[in-house]
Amino acid sequence: MTIKRDYYEILGVPRGATDEEIKKAFRRLAFRYHPDRNKQSGAEERFKEINEAYEVLSDPEKRANYDRYGQATIPGWPGFEGFDFGGFGDIFEAFFGGTATTAQRTPQRGTDLRTRLAISFEEAVFGSEKEVEVWRTEPCSFCHGLGSQPGTNPQRCPNCQGTGQIHRTQQSIFGRFTNITTCPHCHGQGTVIAHPCSQCKGNGRDKVKRKLSVNIPPGVDEGYQLRLAGEGDAGFYGGAPGNLYIILSVRAHPFFERDGDSIIFELPINFAQAALGSEIEVPTLDGTAVLRIPAGTQHGKVFRLKEKGVPHFNTRGRGDQLIKVKVVTPTSLNEKQRRLLEELAKTLPHINPSQEKESRENEG
Repeated sequence: MTIKRDYYEILGVPRGATDEEIKKAFRRLAFRYHPDRNKQSGAEERFKEINEAYEVLSDPEKRANYDRYGQATIPGWPGFEGFDFGGFGDIFEAFFGGTATTAQRTPQRGTDLRTRLAISFEEAVFGSEKEVEVWRTEPCSFCHGLGSQPGTNPQRCPNCQGTGQIHRTQQSIFGRFTNITTCPHCHGQGTVIAHPCSQCKGNGRDKVKRKLSVNIPPGVDEGYQLRLAGEGDAGFYGGAPGNLYIILSVRAHPFFERDGDSIIFELPINFAQAALGSEIEVPTLDGTAVLRIPAGTQHGKVFRLKEKGVPHFNTRGRGDQLIKVKVVTPTSLNEKQRRLLEELAKTLPHINPSQEKESRENEG
């Protein structure tokens, strides 16, 4: 066969290239053009050229003859008709020491878990220490994750001889091609369990119920998510465990509401307290506080108690407590109360809607 293209040119190396330079060039090009990886038109033919060039230039005697005669087939040489253009696994096996034919138990991270935790209004505001129960996957405590009954060990898979892969070779006019698939008998593990663990049934993992301590920081709110690193499902083949995410649900308070860092409290007062003024004890998250209601206080008036709200999350200080006044009109009066209110009504000016609107605008 007459050379159509210079072998050195095919590998992209000079004629004086060392064996190591030729090997590196072949390694790079073989990865790039192998038909198992490169599906572009012409990649297969290019790969054959690369193999043929390396077959000659990597052999000292063949390279010397090629340099001397300038052709691949010379008297006494066997031709390339039976040259093996093997699958990608064959290249690795011959060139890189069989790496591709050995089952790779790559460490895999465990699954993340999620659960909900209900807390009180006060626990959300001030923080607390809580316990949460969670079911998670852990290595079997009886067989220590091996899957085999204690005293026995997993055995090498007889189907794939421990490689975890099945090689099927086919011969065609283009050469020999090898197809590599995962072993169906051991599912790529390379081992089979003849005597499964009586506790985990050969799985090597158990579902275990755990109680975990959770530190809830001050100032969290409904839907806040806590992350407990490494408290999820166990990983595979030495992989790290997953994380546990806890979504908080805050129970409603009997009379407090929350708006960001502010605590809202609605204070009911009667007509006399609003008109004459009063001092009233009001509840706060820290106990009680005295609030002075000035005379003439209107319905809906808001008072502020500084630093009685929610701690600022991850910063210093607290929000405020906002007290919204609700003037309550009595629904039933005794004779004395009715008589007194009637006497009072005679002394009060009549207010029509337009005057009421103007009065409120002036107050604003």
